Amino acid sequence: MTTEKIDTQAINTIRTLSMDAVEKAHSGHPGAPMALAPVAYQLWQQELRYDPATPNWPDRDRFILSNGHASMLLYSLLHLAGVKRVKDAKVLDVPAVSLDDIRNFRQLDSATPGHPEYHWTTGVETTTGPLGAGVSNSVGMAIASKWLGAHFNKPGFDLFTHDVYALCGDGDMMEGVASEAASLAGHLKLPNLCWIYDSNHISIDGSTDLAFTEDVGRRFEGYGWRVLKVTDANDLDALSKAYKSFKDERGKPTLIIVNSFIGFGSPKKQGSASAHGEPLGADEIKATKKAYGWPEDAQFLVPDGVRERFQERMGARGKALHDAWEKSLADYRKQHPELARELDALLKRELPEGWDKELPVFPADAKGMATRESGGKVLNALAKNYPWLVGGSADLNPSTKTYISSSTSLKPGEYSGRNIHFGVREHAMGSVVNGLNLSHVRGYGATFLIFSDYERPAMRLSSLMEIPSIHIFTHDSIGLGEDGPTHQPVEQLMSLRAVPGNIVLRPGDANEVTEAWRYIAQQQHHPVVLVLSRQPVPTLDRTKFAPASGVAKGAYTLLEAEGGTPDVILIGTGTEVALVVEAAEKLKAEGVKARVVSMPSWELFEQQPQDYQDSVLPPGVKARVAVEKGAAFGWERWTGHTGSIIGMRSFGASAPIKALQQKFGFTVENVVKEAHATIAKAKKH
Repeated sequence: MTTEKIDTQAINTIRTLSMDAVEKAHSGHPGAPMALAPVAYQLWQQELRYDPATPNWPDRDRFILSNGHASMLLYSLLHLAGVKRVKDAKVLDVPAVSLDDIRNFRQLDSATPGHPEYHWTTGVETTTGPLGAGVSNSVGMAIASKWLGAHFNKPGFDLFTHDVYALCGDGDMMEGVASEAASLAGHLKLPNLCWIYDSNHISIDGSTDLAFTEDVGRRFEGYGWRVLKVTDANDLDALSKAYKSFKDERGKPTLIIVNSFIGFGSPKKQGSASAHGEPLGADEIKATKKAYGWPEDAQFLVPDGVRERFQERMGARGKALHDAWEKSLADYRKQHPELARELDALLKRELPEGWDKELPVFPADAKGMATRESGGKVLNALAKNYPWLVGGSADLNPSTKTYISSSTSLKPGEYSGRNIHFGVREHAMGSVVNGLNLSHVRGYGATFLIFSDYERPAMRLSSLMEIPSIHIFTHDSIGLGEDGPTHQPVEQLMSLRAVPGNIVLRPGDANEVTEAWRYIAQQQHHPVVLVLSRQPVPTLDRTKFAPASGVAKGAYTLLEAEGGTPDVILIGTGTEVALVVEAAEKLKAEGVKARVVSMPSWELFEQQPQDYQDSVLPPGVKARVAVEKGAAFGWERWTGHTGSIIGMRSFGASAPIKALQQKFGFTVENVVKEAHATIAKAKKH
């Protein structure tokens, strides 16, 4: 069989596997995989630096299917390329995607879910499906590749040189997050980033003429990208030239616009546009297979020679490149042992030796400082001994205090800096931070808590993927004052607690901030949300109060009631911890035994054994008052039906903080009043 014929047969195998899987599942999108089969095939076979036998090779090229509804395209490629499965960082001698997995497309516990899911299917570099997410992650991965190269590469040792490819469609291009990310990538002149845009002029509503008629190429040229065009998705030579052009002409990111027709690939052919969002049906599948010269009744057929074709090109190239890299790494270990140890720890998501040796202990101070201030001090202390902690803010470093002063800014062509200026691009920031963490660079992003709404989709995906992204939010309540309700977060804190797997930390003083960062640094599989204040809070005297190390358990008894079982438990988070401490002192003077509980993290407290939870919140003490400058909704879990909640049940207002505290009941007098009321209520039950 000629080279041209075996390539055509391999492409049609991708197409028919996709059709058959979608038809059997009665669910999915066959059109995009059919159209894009030659586009992806030529990239994998000609250019992708990827070893199917070792798919966790650190310097592999990244391939992202941003239009995740075309997941069968990726699953077919992984199967035909013979990619091995990785579990617990070990490569197993079993396929990442078997033919049975493809037969069980979109079925429970299959390796082929409806959209590609990171950490579930080997070879999936990031979870995609929400349009715009994949291409935005790719920017973080491209930054990570350049940063890793700047940090680890030495003369004669190019350990990190990989490129990042993202395949995307019209839907990705319409999403705002993709525009944010593309703008940032263009500014940074990322030369190792290539987006391949499937311009098929079809969306779910119908033709893109209904809503999307802009000149995408000119837009990207305005962003500072190089734009190439391939007029026919079936033209393998033209595709190959475009890919080689990306490789050869560095200096800026590249967008390759490929014209295809949904279902067939070529804009010159006709096909069913409905193939975009539903199975083709048995009759149309037979007709399509006939057009491909395929056995009409064959299902899940992989002809002889197709798998071998992948091995002789992509497989052989990837193995040779990977073997050379491993040899280089062995020599690198001898010449640069300290950097090699750093690299090992980074890849295992471990911490360097002595990472916490400079974490500060803050002296008692009645005046104290804002937790954003102490947060900046702790971040900088941690960064000195945590070399791959990299991040920045959405144009707010002076406010969020998240600039690493011992490093420089990451700039166009200068990628060694640890401070990323994301600009006012909160959504892209979250996605880029995820891309960094997917590449094992510990990324963080910061903005005001109110703008977590802009970042939320990326934050949700970090939790879904179980990656340790760090999301820092300051200006955490109505306490920011005069900026008013547009900038005062009310529902945001509680909504972030609702995300499965999210760890939310709202520390109450400077030493709780230190302990929060101590916990954050050690996370390997969960994102953490660190919520910090604009206004100052006292630094508590830990000779009188319990150690701040209780933060690691989510909640702890900060101040015990004297004289036995408490009459009431006062629970506070963040800036309200100092408020309930003051209220407890006033209650004590009135003869009321009040225990104070600091609860910086619901999620960590929920993870503790029941006997510990009961020791902090004894079931027999029904009188409880929770105080938090956020939505009151949800606190019933900890206060019970007899307890009281001092929280927000409306938006805030524009006024100085003291006036706001008075208006919304965040005063010592009101906490004391509610304590008496709940004690009385508890006695009746």
